[in-house]
Amino acid sequence: MDIEEKMQLVLKPPTEEVVTEQDLRALFAAEAHPRHYIGLEVSGLLHLGSLIINGFKVNDFMRSGMRCTVFLADWHSYINNKWGGDWEMIKRVAHDYYADAFRFFCPGVEIRYGSELYQGDMKYWEDVVRFSKEISLERDVRCLTIMGRSTKDKLDVAQYLYPPMQATDIHAMDLDVVHAGMDQRKVHMLVREVFPSLRWKKPVAIHHHILAGLQEPKSLGLDENPEADRTVSSKMSKSKPDSAIFIHDSGPEILRKIGKAWCPEKVTQGNPIMEYAKYIVFHEKSGFTIERPDKFGGNVTFESYRQLEQSYAEGKVHPSDLKRSVARELDTVLDPVRRHFEGRKILQDITSEMRP
Repeated sequence: MDIEEKMQLVLKPPTEEVVTEQDLRALFAAEAHPRHYIGLEVSGLLHLGSLIINGFKVNDFMRSGMRCTVFLADWHSYINNKWGGDWEMIKRVAHDYYADAFRFFCPGVEIRYGSELYQGDMKYWEDVVRFSKEISLERDVRCLTIMGRSTKDKLDVAQYLYPPMQATDIHAMDLDVVHAGMDQRKVHMLVREVFPSLRWKKPVAIHHHILAGLQEPKSLGLDENPEADRTVSSKMSKSKPDSAIFIHDSGPEILRKIGKAWCPEKVTQGNPIMEYAKYIVFHEKSGFTIERPDKFGGNVTFESYRQLEQSYAEGKVHPSDLKRSVARELDTVLDPVRRHFEGRKILQDITSEMRP
């Protein structure tokens, strides 16, 4: 595979940004197997955004020759009060659920844990201090949106350590490529700015589209950038069950949730159902069939997202037909994962813990 073929895999949607493409080309020219990672907090049930979108891109990167790592950030999860700060639950969910899911969906990926990276490594904590000495408190605070926080929240001191730790993780793992959703962009830009002053390797940063939840997009004031705020605030969330398609949802449950989704006629921008068609259906398939009765024109097949987008914008595809067809495709994508976890005790325990 030549460099341009590798670049096409990296740039394939849902990738939105590579910082920079020139640096990535140079990296591919110098390294046959660049070291990549994506870091995740250990929270509740996995959904289309956390497993499927992330997993699609990890698989793209592995096909390009990268050595890919899913970093399960257990200490970051504790700092951000996931599972109410229950350390034993965080560890169990990380090992028995998240790691299992990514190994199944991304065969060949490496799994690493924050607690193992830091254990007995005094140099890591020295480097956290070194990095922290290079940034102001104001710059640290501006990165708090990476954990869904802002100064409007009542924060503890540990939460201010989150961005320096995330940055130092990158150095500690000697990474060539850092990868995340667009909501993590701020810390990656900080890394690229600060690392040279410490004589640390500056990684290429790759950011993918954040999959929208099923509700109408709204701004919540988490970020000073209105567009960025709207993107982060509207993303699929475990805390709003009817806004998310979980990887364990049954076919009827997917159809129910999609049926209630915000999907205005002729509107393509910010429309979650159109997003699922673009970033999930067309990621794996070259064609997408909208099924509808003969009296409404019969079935129609689109060979690209652009064709679908144009037809929907012109009112040639009705929201209800789009919803049913997207729900069918999502059910197909999730079926192997759903069956993989069927009857697992860890899934029952997570569901029980998440109940109010």
